[in-house]
Amino acid sequence: MKEIKEVATLLKIKNYQQAAKLLKKLQKEYPQNLWVQLYIGRWYEEIDKLESAEKFYRKLLKGATNPQVVLEARQGLQRIENIEKNRQQQAVAAAKSHPENIEPGLLIIEPVSKENKQEAVKNLAKIMKIDPYSARMQLQNRGWRIYRLGTIGELKVYGEEMLKTGIPVFWAKISDIEKINIFRVQYFQSISPQANIVCLNEQDQMGNLIFDWSEVARKVEGLLPIFMNAMDYDPRRRSQKIRHKRMTQDYANILDLHLPHRRSVIRFCDQNYIYQKGITSNIQTQDQSLLKLQTTNRSKWNKLVNMIEQKLGKVQTWSDFTPFGEVTCRDYTQLLSRIKSHIDISRKIETIWDPAFQLYSSLVFLKT
Repeated sequence: MKEIKEVATLLKIKNYQQAAKLLKKLQKEYPQNLWVQLYIGRWYEEIDKLESAEKFYRKLLKGATNPQVVLEARQGLQRIENIEKNRQQQAVAAAKSHPENIEPGLLIIEPVSKENKQEAVKNLAKIMKIDPYSARMQLQNRGWRIYRLGTIGELKVYGEEMLKTGIPVFWAKISDIEKINIFRVQYFQSISPQANIVCLNEQDQMGNLIFDWSEVARKVEGLLPIFMNAMDYDPRRRSQKIRHKRMTQDYANILDLHLPHRRSVIRFCDQNYIYQKGITSNIQTQDQSLLKLQTTNRSKWNKLVNMIEQKLGKVQTWSDFTPFGEVTCRDYTQLLSRIKSHIDISRKIETIWDPAFQLYSSLVFLKT
């Protein structure tokens, strides 16, 4: 077709306006012509509307039978992929050139709804240059997931690309996590009109901290497993050796109150809150048997939490720690080993679940 050669010449000399007029005429006269569709894609590619160009090329790959058209459509897709890859690499390099962007950080993917997951998988695969299966495995319907560690500048580049395509993400510096003050509550001295707590700071120094309940912007809840070693032995198999197996014996309750204006977290733990002191001493019980002690401690913790909730009113609650902890404890043990947990649970078996909660609560603090 003579007109197609004319379009090719116009694109070569970058006369995009005249090429558009001719393509519009050809599309009206030959709406099913594969070469017309191909050069519409080429025109979009030339004016840097890569998403539109990609749609035309992919449509041709699905329905075209002309080998030459198919080849050129594939070449067009490859050019687009190379352009996007080069731009991404340039953006990362530019970001890394600034000293403030070379700090280590984390990129977090937020939950993706089922109805949006298919589109999110396609976009994540395209941005990160991975296969769709790998992209799907990184997306969750519930809870946050650490997607990538790296320099904060690089993570910001990827994160901004994901946000543009509707993938919910955010990023945070490790140094910002470490700057949050953690106060571990020992007991309440008073709760009204202000809260007065006896607590330990990061240096294990005991002191009092007074705050208004209105300062609390959100609360974070979590359950931390307490492990024990148990023997795994089946008497029906005489040849089987006795093995020691780690089992969950119990769970510790953690409650964090976030005071953003003080850049501080007030942390309660049912394992070390001193119920015998302060205003909660009246819920102490005389029964010291182990089973009933566990029951009464749980009861006292529930009363303490209810008392706090009454003072807070309708403060936002974050309680999706468990799915975050499961993946993070499995995939990011080295990261967690560098995070100080600020959690004082007496354990027979150490666990990285404690720093995982510290990380989760800190990310909530920085995100919101």
